[in-house]
Amino acid sequence: MPTATFTDFGQTDNMDNKALYNISYGLFLLGTNASGKINACITNTCIQVASDPVRIAISVLNQNYTCDLIKESGVFCLSVLDKTAGFDLFKRFGYQSGRNVDKFADFAYKTDMNGCPYLAEHACSVFTCKVLSKTDLGTHTLFVAEVVDAELAGSGEPVTYADYQSSIKPKVKVESSKKIIGWKCKICGYEYMNPELPSDYTCPLCGHPAEDFEPIYESA
Repeated sequence: MPTATFTDFGQTDNMDNKALYNISYGLFLLGTNASGKINACITNTCIQVASDPVRIAISVLNQNYTCDLIKESGVFCLSVLDKTAGFDLFKRFGYQSGRNVDKFADFAYKTDMNGCPYLAEHACSVFTCKVLSKTDLGTHTLFVAEVVDAELAGSGEPVTYADYQSSIKPKVKVESSKKIIGWKCKICGYEYMNPELPSDYTCPLCGHPAEDFEPIYESA
């Protein structure tokens, strides 16, 4: 690896964000219950950090309503999604906010001992967790939690973020007859007002790559 110059012990000037795409991620439905209000969102950041007792760490976008509810309740339930999960599920829980809609309306789900929702299908494992600590990371909050219950929910293979990008998420169709004036992040709504979106661009709010942006067209 070539020698790089660090500035105030921060990131180097020539850091290639594309290198981050090679880190392997799973995909999870993160559900919680605070004062009788349930909600859930899609997350791709969860790792086991201790084994006795079992503890995991999750990172949640601060803008997410689910993040606010976990901070209030101190509990959550994590469904490990399997390869039967289709785009409709990701769209329901990842492309709209629980502040505006009831994501679980007309949707089959179960609840754990704390009343936190989890999937009745499309999940291979489920973890009931109690938050031990939280750390504000700027765009996200890192929660470290103890797993108080776990079960195998199915025999399907866990789906990865790479699976989602390559075979689940629809490809963006560009309307050639309309002029593109900018790009909008489908995850958090951030707008990059420039006709050209760099291939290595990442959202400054949620950190998602250019693949999660959709074009903004000039009004007729």
